[in-house]
Amino acid sequence: MRAFVVQARECGGVREVDSPTPGPGQVAIDVRRAGVCGTDVSLYFGDDERIRRARSHHPLRLGHEWAGVVSALGPGVEASWLGRRVTGDTMIGCGHCERCRSGFHHLCEDRYEVGVRRDWPGALAERFVMPVDSLFVLPESVTWEMGALVEPGANAYRAVHATQAPPGARVLVIGPGTIGLLCAWFADAAGLDVDIVGVTKPSLDFAREVGIGRASTIEDLPETEWDAVIDASTGADAPALAVRSVRPGGRVVLIGIAEQPSEVDTRVLVRKEATATGVLGGSLGLQATIDAYASGAVNPLPLISRTVGLEDLDALFAAGMPQVEGRGPKTLVDPTRH
Repeated sequence: MRAFVVQARECGGVREVDSPTPGPGQVAIDVRRAGVCGTDVSLYFGDDERIRRARSHHPLRLGHEWAGVVSALGPGVEASWLGRRVTGDTMIGCGHCERCRSGFHHLCEDRYEVGVRRDWPGALAERFVMPVDSLFVLPESVTWEMGALVEPGANAYRAVHATQAPPGARVLVIGPGTIGLLCAWFADAAGLDVDIVGVTKPSLDFAREVGIGRASTIEDLPETEWDAVIDASTGADAPALAVRSVRPGGRVVLIGIAEQPSEVDTRVLVRKEATATGVLGGSLGLQATIDAYASGAVNPLPLISRTVGLEDLDALFAAGMPQVEGRGPKTLVDPTRH
């Protein structure tokens, strides 16, 4: 089968590889759509230390945002799974440690992460393997494109949920990228009053085009405080902005990860008696996200700027996955496209 393989730093391409055979409790997935995110770009450009932190090795097989159809079953898997439309959990815990048994498998020290951690082959391929216990069924109302956006949507859902903000509360989202826009939409669906702040005019213009009326630069940000602030950016200075911007007694949710360490004056947190919490991954929000897409409460499709084939990826990765002017931030891959 065909798969996109990163042979070495900044060196990738489509290769013919062995088609995977599912083991006990596993299924093979024929990929219909896969998304490319910042983690994939980071791994493509990643140095040896970046790859070691992921406990992976070259050659890399990227891709953790996906939707597809179950095409083969491993031993012990019920026959009813064959042919189902599915997406799945990126995080695969060991299933035995205290974190897994407590419902926090996404924090398991020995977890695999599809296409990211411990060399689990990802979905930028025609086919890959998943544990059946990590699958979520997609209803017909959720298109393949929507299915590939469930994983980032679940990150956003969890970030909004973590604000604990009641309907009518004022929420500031920092970063109008994929996760930030999804946060704004999920917040709006929850009845929250949303502002979004960013750096570049095109990204803010796009935010306004997709229904986020109050989108501004940091310089134009109103002199006020919000009930909750979500940092969905990759800016090292964004967490400090979030802490400054939250009201006393409010909540700061950190889901963006910067390349450089962030500095926060904890004295501000103490004096405001504010709560700061981190969110790692969408594992605990996948079904809620599928339900929101299926009902129409959240429509992620405006995020998609283009759909490309596997052969197009190396040039796009090498260019840093540039955004199409005037369109959304998300690139999808159709592995059936030649």
